[in-house]
This record gives sequence, structure tokens and C-alpha cells, in this order.
Amino acid sequence: MTASLDTVQASETIAAVVVAAASAAAALVPSTVDLVAGDAVTDPDAVTLPPTAAAAVTARLTGEVSGDVVLILSAEVVEALDNSPVGPMDVATALRPALEAAASALGRVRVDSERTEDPVTALDGLRDKGMYVAVPLLGAAEDGTEEHVATLALQVTLPQPQRTQRGSLELLRHVAMEVTVEIGRTRMTVGELLSLHPGEVVELDRAASAPADLLVNGTLIARGEVVVVDEDFGLRISEIVSDAAELGGMAP
Repeated sequence: MTASLDTVQASETIAAVVVAAASAAAALVPSTVDLVAGDAVTDPDAVTLPPTAAAAVTARLTGEVSGDVVLILSAEVVEALDNSPVGPMDVATALRPALEAAASALGRVRVDSERTEDPVTALDGLRDKGMYVAVPLLGAAEDGTEEHVATLALQVTLPQPQRTQRGSLELLRHVAMEVTVEIGRTRMTVGELLSLHPGEVVELDRAASAPADLLVNGTLIARGEVVVVDEDFGLRISEIVSDAAELGGMAP
């Protein structure tokens, strides 16, 4: 009985987190009506799609948790992007801010490999990876009825116990991986982007004294101070993220 109660409580917690992620995404889905998150659905056979579902944006989640996210859009949203004032917009690119907002509700999680797929195919791919939770994004139509504009579905894979990963990392010791340094981010509307001009300063969401992040394949590994070495930028490491230190035997 205890195990059953624990399972129910875990499912309720996951559902609540996904609803929070859907609420964050709803604010950034381009729609003529304000969207809110509906009730979470955990039964794949009970998931509802927008009546005019036209496209799905899928992406991978990496960081403190990993998994996959699918955002299914109505034809009205897709048509709005195709006929935007600045010309046709790529659906996956336009919806990335919404996916990033959903990922931020999960903690230090990044979005990558986003692409556009058929809605049914995208959900079937999510089902093949295990249990997922779906949340409809709803808005009030002009006639007062509730309009189903989008559906967000999320499948999260819990990290493996760290003691099982060190051996696999040893096998990757000589594999070259992309390493990037991030000093900050910001979010801008299309109008703000169009108004940019040479000489203008774009403010980032990080103080000048704050450390920069060192990312390996999109995963935060360390933090440090940006320095100049022989006229090239470098990063003086000041902190190793604890999980990375334990997995790879790294030391500052």
C-alpha cells in the first residue's frame, strides 16, 4: 500500500510540474487570445488535440532532468506565423521561447534539437519513450466559448544513479564535444529586434560581476571568469558543478 501511495503522489507531483511548465509556455505561444493551462492528462489515449491541429514542435530537454517536449499547434497559430508582418516565420524557431519557458519550470534545463513534425507522429514518438503528461492550452473565443489552441506534452527521464555513469564516461574520455561559454541571455520581441541598429547595447540577464557558464553539449559543467589570453577570450574556472565533478572526477 505504501508503494502505491508513493506512486500516486509522484504522479500528482509530476502532473503539477507539467501544468506549471504549460502555464509558462502559454504566455509565449502566438495567439489572438490569452491562453491558460487546462487539466493535466496522464492517459495517452485521453489526450486531446486542437480541433485544427496543424503542426507539432518537438524538442529535447537536457540538464538537471532530461526528456522530450511536444507542443502541438492549431492551424490558426501556424497560419499567423506564415503570414506575419515580417514575412513567413519558421514554426520551430518561433516557438522556441515558449519551449524554453516550459523547460525553465523544471529547473536548470535547456531546449535543443527543436523541429516541426506531424502532430500524431510527434505524440506517438513521445509514447514510445514512456509515460508522458499532456496539458491543453485554452483561450476564450469571441463568442464566449472555450477555444483549444494548443497542447503541450512532456516526457521526463530521471537521471540514472551516478555510480552507474562513471564507467560510461570513461569510454567517452577521448571523444571531442562542443564546449561553449555563455555570459547571459535576454528575450526580445520581433519589434525590438527590428529596431536594433549598430552601436545599440543589448542588456543581458546577468550582472557584470557574475560568473559565465561553461556548457558541454548544452549541459552546464562549470562556471568561471572571462579572461583574455594572447588576444583570445578564455575562461578561468572558479566552480565545478557538483554533479559533473562527481561523475567525471573533475576538480577546480
